Amino acid sequence: MREEQNDKTPGLSADEEQEVSQNQPPRAAVLHEIIRFQGDQELERTLAALWWSALAAGLSMGLSLMAMGLFYARLPEGESAQVVASIGYSAGFLAVILARQQLFTENTLTAVLPVMTTPTLANFGRLLRLWGVVLLGNLAGTLLVAWVMLELPIFDTKTDVAFLEVGRKVMKNDIGQMFAKGIVSGWMIATMVWMIPSMEHAKIWIILMITYLMALGDFTHIVVGSVEVSYLVWAGEQTWQNFWLAFALPTLAGNIIGGSFIFALISHAQVRSDSGKPPSQLLKDEKRSFRGPDGQ
Repeated sequence: MREEQNDKTPGLSADEEQEVSQNQPPRAAVLHEIIRFQGDQELERTLAALWWSALAAGLSMGLSLMAMGLFYARLPEGESAQVVASIGYSAGFLAVILARQQLFTENTLTAVLPVMTTPTLANFGRLLRLWGVVLLGNLAGTLLVAWVMLELPIFDTKTDVAFLEVGRKVMKNDIGQMFAKGIVSGWMIATMVWMIPSMEHAKIWIILMITYLMALGDFTHIVVGSVEVSYLVWAGEQTWQNFWLAFALPTLAGNIIGGSFIFALISHAQVRSDSGKPPSQLLKDEKRSFRGPDGQ
């Protein structure tokens, strides 16, 4: 105890010491519990609420293809165009996350943590229910918005060609690349979800940074990619068989593995390894320690 006291900066008042403790970044257990609580709330939502929110998210993701296409159509050709146009990729994510719409790859982390904390059959059932409804709603929205962008006279010819080029670039990946890049993409989205609770005031910048890097690295994402590839299908350049088998299934598998089985498992494991207690108990202990033995 004496050594611990000697390590402190001398001359601090009690109020200043309390201010130091309050300005510490939240521990991993606190972040884990925040995300777990959010995931538990999502698991409790009704099917109708999940469906309409997921459909809205799929439609909103059309903003990513729209923004990138508009950038590409107005930039000179060359590798530098991707450096600028990749900013547009963030548009859909910003709309979805800030509007609190249901995005499948977000739920591969938030909804998984309650199941890891309490791995019962009932919780696994709730997780599969949420994943199924959200994925179907996201895909329905992306297919619809891609059709609208192609069929309605909204954009000029140069922008339409840019949309096609974005989709063609995705389909240059073989199945192995779709899967591997999907793992990285899922891990990056999970990292973003983990970072936001500790930096709520910088949420927009976190979303921009992570999703911009995803676009710059050409990593595959099941929801954004569904807009890009289905645009090719509606235009007659790809078949629905290629959409599902060459793009959707390997990308979806990669996103789930990267977002759930790698990031969530490791994050959950590090918190449980702190003391062998569940994260919720660690959070209660931390609150009790902060308030003092009398609870004040």
